[in-house]
Amino acid sequence: MVCWSGMGAAICKLSVKLSQQMKRRSSGCKYTCHPECRERVSLDCHPGGPVALDTPLSQDHLNNNTPAIDVEQERELRTHLSREEIRQKVELYNSSSKDHLKMTLNPSGVYTGFIKVQLELRRPITVRGGQGGEEAFYLPQGAINTLHISSNNTVRQVIQALLTKFTVADNPAKYALYKRCRRDEQVYMCKLSEGEHPLFLRLLAGPNTDTLGFVLREQQTGEVMWDAFSVPELSNFLRMLEKEETERVCSVTRRYDNYRLKLQEAMRAAGGPG
Repeated sequence: MVCWSGMGAAICKLSVKLSQQMKRRSSGCKYTCHPECRERVSLDCHPGGPVALDTPLSQDHLNNNTPAIDVEQERELRTHLSREEIRQKVELYNSSSKDHLKMTLNPSGVYTGFIKVQLELRRPITVRGGQGGEEAFYLPQGAINTLHISSNNTVRQVIQALLTKFTVADNPAKYALYKRCRRDEQVYMCKLSEGEHPLFLRLLAGPNTDTLGFVLREQQTGEVMWDAFSVPELSNFLRMLEKEETERVCSVTRRYDNYRLKLQEAMRAAGGPG
């Protein structure tokens, strides 16, 4: 998994200071910190004595997104699943699926299936037109797209396939794929690394999208990656900003015009200067 890079620097600066506070607050506080800081931080709040953060922590644990044990179990399963175990899981998945989106296991051991990806994009996308032109517009929030992929397909390839399906001209590096999990009535979001295999995660979680869902979002880097945009895209952004600014100015002007009229009416009613 990949941590939220936009918050990494802030966590780095505060990790040592926070460790001192956590030592005074509780025992067994499950303190976590940024990977670059763990060699400088040690805790004495563990019931069994001092504990140093000298072992690698999963990014899910660092993000407080999902319990670390879940990530470790996934890694162990990924390493030790035999072809027979995969066959059994595929059969279990298909028997639990309530729609036609089944998985198929090939003789080579590679299996294929479907994943649903929800699009949560805040910024406009640039789409190629029929005659080579480009146009920017917003996608409806929460739109869901279904992809047919194989167990060999990585997150990077899934993102590229989504963009190709919508004829999006944007750089794939602008986007990231997240997994959304629901446990104990809590929803966790965690960014997937580019080398992970979404269909494998789908197989482990089963067909229930409440248990595991995939979400496409813009990269959360803490600042806009302007270098990744083309000149036409930047020009479209400027036009949209100018339009939003004009609409906002008109809205504020109308509101204060209404205030002015009401004040003048109140003053006239009170016999004051109008």
